[in-house]
Amino acid sequence: MRGEGAPHAGFPALDALLLLVVLNFTLQPLTEPDFGWHLRTGLDLLAHGWRLPATDPYSHTMPDWPWVEHAWLTDVLLGLIYEGLGPAGGLGVILFFSAVITGACLVASGVAPVVRGHRLAACVIILWVGLPFLGARTQMVTLLGVAAVMWLCEAAWAGRVAYLWGLPPLFLLWANLHGGFTAGLALLGLIIAGSTAVRLLASVRPDWERRIDEPIVSWALILRLSFVTGLAGLLTLTNPYGYRLHQEILASLADQQMIEWLHEWQPVSLASVAGRYYTTYLIGLGLAVACWYRRIEPVRWAVLVFFLVTSLRHMRNIPLFLLISLPLCAQLIEAGTRQVISRIPFAVRSVKYLLLILATGVAVILVLLGTDHLQKVLLAGLEPATFFQGTRYPIEAVEWVRSHRDRVGTKLCNDYGHGGFLLWWLPGEKIFIDGRMPAWKIGDRRIFDDYVALNYWDPPALGVLNKYQVDWILADRGSPLEEAISYAEKWHRLYEDAKVRIYVREEGP
Repeated sequence: MRGEGAPHAGFPALDALLLLVVLNFTLQPLTEPDFGWHLRTGLDLLAHGWRLPATDPYSHTMPDWPWVEHAWLTDVLLGLIYEGLGPAGGLGVILFFSAVITGACLVASGVAPVVRGHRLAACVIILWVGLPFLGARTQMVTLLGVAAVMWLCEAAWAGRVAYLWGLPPLFLLWANLHGGFTAGLALLGLIIAGSTAVRLLASVRPDWERRIDEPIVSWALILRLSFVTGLAGLLTLTNPYGYRLHQEILASLADQQMIEWLHEWQPVSLASVAGRYYTTYLIGLGLAVACWYRRIEPVRWAVLVFFLVTSLRHMRNIPLFLLISLPLCAQLIEAGTRQVISRIPFAVRSVKYLLLILATGVAVILVLLGTDHLQKVLLAGLEPATFFQGTRYPIEAVEWVRSHRDRVGTKLCNDYGHGGFLLWWLPGEKIFIDGRMPAWKIGDRRIFDDYVALNYWDPPALGVLNKYQVDWILADRGSPLEEAISYAEKWHRLYEDAKVRIYVREEGP
């Protein structure tokens, strides 16, 4: 039975402290670069009766691009929360993403047959590792979807086969919430393929069934899961874009230039904080497996290896592997705890003292985390303009533009990382580029290539400004573009602060 005989099944204080750490990790300020354009999309959809635009309404560089917004329904939810809560809208959005991330962890950890304390401890570990990826990111919705797939399949394998019928409506909703539903289909495909292989091997070698430690499911169950998965896949076509949604996702995944340039699409590297955290986790998980894991579970191995490889190839997939490995992490924590306690003299008397020490340690962690983090979260949610003054986002320049809109032009050149922020804070402004656009190309216009030429070539290709008839620039202070434009003819510096400078063209190109 799950949790039976566990050493601290009756210690809710430790569980409560662990849950507080989980919540502390999942509550994050609204600093994700793409959040702004998702929010702007949601607010505009609400203002226009949920009518999706046929082409890009936000840039002046690619206004004819047939934009497919694969997270349109999540955007609407964000807009409803942000608009509905008024001054507390930002805080509502923060709480929404915290609930999604926490829910994903709790649902995925529920697959592990261990007590709540071990599951929560595993949640704390993977959230600590995944901190660089947490926040107001629509990808978090996909984590919840993957967790739901894990839980439904586990329930079916435990005998509650009817739960598989939860998959079609899940994917129908998921395909409209976020394009990451493809990860859920990949997970189901791996489960079907692995289960089929194990079933075939068991039919050839009957003794195999006694040797492995996961259930060998019947052909009937495999066929049912295959049928339900096929139905779920077909239902993902029920979205405003039909098959174009799938084409857009595949095109993005196959775009090599985007993969080469964007940090989150690159392989895991120790040069980044996220890479070091993740490598530490993998080493710890590997050592724990070597010490305490003695089970033969081919399907689980196949799933873990697949998502491990995808995470090592592209850093953006790290949260997926963390979630997939969460049940294993919880089981290893239980195995390690049992072994430690079994080696302590007078273990029965010592358990409560050990738990008291653990609870004290968790409390110390919370104290060390301090109240500063939660204060920042509250400030970001309730007074975002004040909060952003302490970030790299150009809120001061935005406030100046709001008061002097007649002094700037209509065709902006902005930093890639600021595009979403500007769409949020300067509604109606046409931007140069944002996080939606790296793979967009029409004819000789590939906007990301032009952005790279303008910002990373030495010297910058200032001819790009003429190509798009740019008449004002908001550039990071000291950036190559800013330094080049400061010496260019026909450009006048209009505003500057510690973060950015604004230039306007003195006359037409």
